Amino acid sequence: MSKGVLYGIVAYGLWGVFPIYWKALQSVSPEEILCHRTIWSLFFLLALLVYRKRVRSLLAKLSPKIVLIFTLTAAILFVNWYLFIWAVNGGHILDASLGYFINPLVSVLLGIGFLRERPSPWQWVAIGLVGAAIVILTVGYGVFPWIAIVLAVTFGIYGYLRKIAVLSSLEGLSLEVIVLFVPALLFLLYLERHGHAVFGHTSAFITFLLVMAGVVTPLPLLLFASAARRMTLTNLGFLQYISPTCQMILGVGLYGEKLPQFRAVGFALVWASITIYTIDILLSRRRVTVCEPAPT
Repeated sequence: MSKGVLYGIVAYGLWGVFPIYWKALQSVSPEEILCHRTIWSLFFLLALLVYRKRVRSLLAKLSPKIVLIFTLTAAILFVNWYLFIWAVNGGHILDASLGYFINPLVSVLLGIGFLRERPSPWQWVAIGLVGAAIVILTVGYGVFPWIAIVLAVTFGIYGYLRKIAVLSSLEGLSLEVIVLFVPALLFLLYLERHGHAVFGHTSAFITFLLVMAGVVTPLPLLLFASAARRMTLTNLGFLQYISPTCQMILGVGLYGEKLPQFRAVGFALVWASITIYTIDILLSRRRVTVCEPAPT
């Protein structure tokens, strides 16, 4: 097994078991978890920047446009992180996993809307199946599956904006948590002053988990970046479904979330969509490879 594949499996595997970590912090409000996740991530990332001698590189790339873009991505990331933690601790792990299953199709829609890309007929079929799944889930629940949609859309937009930005994964995430640091710190000070803070006022284990959130947050992202440099996007695309699959298994098998018939049908349509989308991508890449002239 190549290092790229190994890094990718570990990265998506860690994202897949994140619900276990956040469930262990269920006694802490999602707001406080998120703020500690932000603050301790900054310390960890700054240490990495210093170790890799990237501080000057980051400062040299800063401009009003870059700061504006990464302020926007920081806000989107904040919403995504918060909603995922809230969903996990609120008994909605399956809804969260659904969001990351349909994320690739959201990326296709963003490509259509912003990059004027033209999906193939089979990709339109895949998008249509996801639409049908959303209708079935909405009718079954009586409520629009907003958790899955918001997670998919925020992560899709975040990925699109990061794709057009010039900062590396480490530099970009560092700038994002720098943007979020002051609001997070002010909120924690507010909780402490009004006697609502959990950090330092509960078991040492909970306090330790809150601090370590600053390590478990950037670690899979950095492993993912290392995998992306060593693998083709097609192969990496196969691995991305490890994460929501693990989350779905945890939701049903470990935390007892229900999988009624309509939800199973919705998930089946999404899996069919993913299968069609993936096969179409593989075949299109194969056609391109066959048509390319041999090097002389």
